[in-house]
Amino acid sequence: MRLFLQKTFLVFLLGMVLQACETIQNFKFEGTDAANKYADWDEKKFHDKARAAMDSENYTSAIKFYETLEALYPFGEYATQTQLDVAYAHFKNEDPESAIAAADRFIKIHPRNPSVDYAYYLKGLINFNRSIGFIQRFLPTDSSQRNSGNVEESYDSFQELTRRFPDSKYTPDAKQRMLSLRNNLAMYEIHVARFYMKRKAYVAAANRAGFVIKEFQRTPAVPYALQVMQDAYTKLGLDDLAEDAARVYQENFPNGPPIPEHREASIVNQIWDYIGLEK
Repeated sequence: MRLFLQKTFLVFLLGMVLQACETIQNFKFEGTDAANKYADWDEKKFHDKARAAMDSENYTSAIKFYETLEALYPFGEYATQTQLDVAYAHFKNEDPESAIAAADRFIKIHPRNPSVDYAYYLKGLINFNRSIGFIQRFLPTDSSQRNSGNVEESYDSFQELTRRFPDSKYTPDAKQRMLSLRNNLAMYEIHVARFYMKRKAYVAAANRAGFVIKEFQRTPAVPYALQVMQDAYTKLGLDDLAEDAARVYQENFPNGPPIPEHREASIVNQIWDYIGLEK
């Protein structure tokens, strides 16, 4: 066992050395070879330059400084924090895949580090922003109509954070975002159920709506799920079930859904949905 650990450590050390050599060879700024220009830099100078690049929003340069710092000083004073900093730099540089990969790497290597809660939070935040998308930053679109993959991944990361680190300073914000994500996931299921209704797949529509009522209680999607169930059961000729759905709806939502749907929220949203760019 001891021999195996020694060999593993040597392989790891060799990998870090090769990575450092490759990084130095490829690390260029303004056309000057880093091996010459930065040969006398210590790890603090790399760290300070990386922080300065981040402060000036020059994220590409910051990433290069951080990666070189980590490659040249894998066991140095700034090594651990650098692995987390480079994840954040990728996030700010709008490279979510690299950011998540860096965050996952930090979690795997440093599962007991005091900052690992931030790595989970960052993963959730990255996918939270991805679920919004580019268009929604400028136009009032309904994100619940799009694929729910990023939403689910964001929710899972925030859930892991709140479960493992209930006292983390990031947990309150994560919980608030989870509420929004849960509502989004529920409404996504409603859109799928309505899609089935349009395709006359009434059993599938009723099952999808029932899933919302079971798994997403106390979300704004519940009254819409009851409406789908009533319509689907009526189409199937299951009048008793349709009446049950209508009764539950009337008892709990006599004045209609308490929160209007996206397309009912404003004239701008109605026009946007009418154009059909989200369909």
